[in-house]
Amino acid sequence: MKILLIGANGEIGKILKPEFAKNHEIISAGRTSGDFNVNITDVKSIEKLFEQIGKIDACICIAGDCYTGELLSLDEEKLNIGIQNKLLGQINLVLIGQKYLNDNGSFTLTSGKMGDKPVKNNVAKAIVNGGTNSFVLAASLELERGIRINVISPAKFADIPIHELINAYFKSVESTVNGEIIKVNY
Repeated sequence: MKILLIGANGEIGKILKPEFAKNHEIISAGRTSGDFNVNITDVKSIEKLFEQIGKIDACICIAGDCYTGELLSLDEEKLNIGIQNKLLGQINLVLIGQKYLNDNGSFTLTSGKMGDKPVKNNVAKAIVNGGTNSFVLAASLELERGIRINVISPAKFADIPIHELINAYFKSVESTVNGEIIKVNY
């Protein structure tokens, strides 16, 4: 498979890239590194990325920033960090990228445990991760040409056994699951 991995040089990306590269062609993309640069907060940047790489079989996104802090410190500007970056960035990848996915291709987005098990000082993450999960559930009902979409929802990175994290992404890309929130280690 030809797989676009967005966020390939982040913590999770550095783990996933060599694992997927064993059996697949990996195209890496990131804000400042990778085979291609992309700013997922910018629709034009996403469009340019897909135009440059052409048809692919799968798109994995493990990119996106989000504000962490107590509710009293939260304001619209801080909330918009995650909404513009992680939530809308991933949604726009799907909206634009579906035209570039081959039939029966797949999208794998990334949310996080805070989407359904929030803890103090993570209201913004709860909103963004919950929104990402809901988008995947709804979009899976409407994507055409056999295109699938799932979301990986990991616990805190330091608490995850690496093999479980890798297996979750493989499940999303290589199996036939669709519209699933694949929870890792919680």
